[in-house]
Amino acid sequence: MRKIEDIQELRQIQIGILDDVHRFCEEHGLRYFLSSGTLIGAVRHKGYIPWDDDIDIHMPRKDYERFLQTYNDERGIYRVLNPNTEPHYYYTFAKVIDSRTRMVEDENVGYEIGVYIDIFPEDYVTDNLLKRKLIFQLKHLLYKIRRCKISHSNPLYSKWAYLCYRNLPLSVGMVNSIIKLIIMRNKPSGFVSNMTESGATNVDDCIPVEDVESAIDIEFEGKMYKTMIGYHDYLTRVYGDYMQLPPEDQRVTHKFEAWWRNQ
Repeated sequence: MRKIEDIQELRQIQIGILDDVHRFCEEHGLRYFLSSGTLIGAVRHKGYIPWDDDIDIHMPRKDYERFLQTYNDERGIYRVLNPNTEPHYYYTFAKVIDSRTRMVEDENVGYEIGVYIDIFPEDYVTDNLLKRKLIFQLKHLLYKIRRCKISHSNPLYSKWAYLCYRNLPLSVGMVNSIIKLIIMRNKPSGFVSNMTESGATNVDDCIPVEDVESAIDIEFEGKMYKTMIGYHDYLTRVYGDYMQLPPEDQRVTHKFEAWWRNQ
């Protein structure tokens, strides 16, 4: 195996994945949106944030579920990791990986993964602010329990919390079922949010449903992709003044170890 040490090489692999996801969504009428730091990069830099090394996209829940069930790369290069069907999968959201590569992450010890892009579902959240706060608190607790159940290392700062959650008489399957019951709200409401464990961490991050009703074109690394029509409102709610560069000590690149399998 040949190690991928150049961030530009890593980015080109990710762009290849994004290109294929874009192709598939366009062919099948699925909505997707560049999101999070990827969207900030598109708006502020017309590409990656200079110190960033990952790609995030959001999909409305219905489009997300259709994508998980139907995504197909005829060349056999890219594969979707479905959290509902992958055994021992650490994350609660999907990834599309380049199967020609291998990537090592601390939280995925013992699980084979390739260079990837992240795909997060957007779910309806209740319009009742008090209920919304309670749901967010409960989901954070459940995700902590799930992380302790599925990880072989301690993902929490507290050893005692880890031991308590690890030894609760709940299986991962039971925790997953409770999470799904809480976050997959079928009844339409006025707001949506990324409700996965690395999604919105504050009720203020929820955005009006009209922000994601349709997609518009946006430039990223010299190509045109899709993002939500209300991207300015989304970025302002989640990040504040997103056009302002953060202090230098907060410009952090993710640590990664990646290889080409057959080189």
